[in-house]
Amino acid sequence: MEAEEPSPAPGGTEASSSPVATEATPTPHRVCMVCDFFYPSMGGVENHVHQLAQCLLRLGHKVIVLTHQYGARTGVRWLATGLKVYHVPFAAVYDRVLPPTGLLLLPLFRDILIRERITLVHSHAVCTMALECVTLAATMGYRVVYTEHSNFGFSDSADIHINKLCRFVLSQADTVVTVSHTSKENVSLRCHLDPTNVFVIPNALDATQFRPDPDNISPKGCINVVVLTRLVWRKGTHLLVQLIPEVCRRFPYAHFIIGGDGPNRTEIEEMVERHQLQERVELLGAVQHCDVPSVLTRGHIFLNTSLTEAFCIALLEAVSCGLQVVSTRVGGVPEILPPHMLLLTEPEPTALLAALSEVITFARKRPLPNYHREVSQMYSWMQVARRTVKVYDQVALRVRPTLSDRFHGLSELGSLSGMLAILIVALQHLFFNLLCFLRPESNIDLCPDFLFEEWASRRIKVEPLPISERYMSSLSQRRHFVMNGS
Repeated sequence: MEAEEPSPAPGGTEASSSPVATEATPTPHRVCMVCDFFYPSMGGVENHVHQLAQCLLRLGHKVIVLTHQYGARTGVRWLATGLKVYHVPFAAVYDRVLPPTGLLLLPLFRDILIRERITLVHSHAVCTMALECVTLAATMGYRVVYTEHSNFGFSDSADIHINKLCRFVLSQADTVVTVSHTSKENVSLRCHLDPTNVFVIPNALDATQFRPDPDNISPKGCINVVVLTRLVWRKGTHLLVQLIPEVCRRFPYAHFIIGGDGPNRTEIEEMVERHQLQERVELLGAVQHCDVPSVLTRGHIFLNTSLTEAFCIALLEAVSCGLQVVSTRVGGVPEILPPHMLLLTEPEPTALLAALSEVITFARKRPLPNYHREVSQMYSWMQVARRTVKVYDQVALRVRPTLSDRFHGLSELGSLSGMLAILIVALQHLFFNLLCFLRPESNIDLCPDFLFEEWASRRIKVEPLPISERYMSSLSQRRHFVMNGS
């Protein structure tokens, strides 16, 4: 059954102009975004959370971000546009994800929500902080929205356990948002969710940052194939290892530019060394998001070999920069753009080789088409924010479930799983009441809000800095702001 969307049909087909400075709303929300993945880490989820938060601020809503510490980056940090980020003092143990914290996160999480007068918690992606905060926020009586950014299988042992965990966690959320229709079907089946309570709001991009630049193509005289991805198995690095040597053998003028890092980078390096392709393959390592346009515009073709994708923002960025895209036909990729903008193939070396060979041959004979204007009219982060606000509005009108209602819903998870879930929620509820007794809400100081409207009206300019340095411990200690006329 198709869910009623919170705004026009998904897929980003509604045109939008560039974001306005501030748009007042009659009922502003106070939102806490929660995710293990955030800056200074780089990736699609990080970009989604950052862009959505910035646009919600422009629409007049209060937004903070809650994530874990990254190295020495802990405590409260401010992004240069007024977005407040809490780096809680918990360290990641694997792939930027925290270990399970049990109830350790609850006291700090409660204090932050009260200090910032939060009314709604919005968690993102399958990660420890996001999943734990869904159940903790529901225990404290907050509205909860969860956005799923990935697809998972049904047969693998790891996927089976993740699906059971997500079914328990998402049963405590008020509603679920996905980034594609394929992802909606996937999460609805995996977690036994009502499809009418799952909304589709796609990702987007800031097309003003991703423009074609023919003068930046390098090296000259080659057909440059760009790959920007995390070098992990699910992104198809094993396909790259098999594909690149054969492409270089067939086309002496083909040149690969690979940006990204990950545990499978060693396999790429070994392939380059084994086939002596040091002059044909560039390994850039991790690429900062602000440097992505300059890397994309070096190429003619963008190659995506992912084995699973809910929605690939990198494809939008590549097409917006004027590249021809060759991608595997997986997940929500076919929904992103019209067929004439993407060349899709099966996630197999022979199929990818045939598709890439076709595009390389075509690019050698004539210029590739430019779809920058079409992409800029299809996708806008401001439209994503407006549609997300409509979901918030619907959630705010719902009746909060009682503790007995939550227990009744958890009992449907199964005899053993249901009892374990009820025990976890009961312990959270008891600990929460103990915290309320030991540290009443009246004893917690409230934080003043960032005056976004005043900041925008005074036309505060931000000094150009690398994105990895766009944090400040306070507005007074780090002079990143220069006020006109002050």
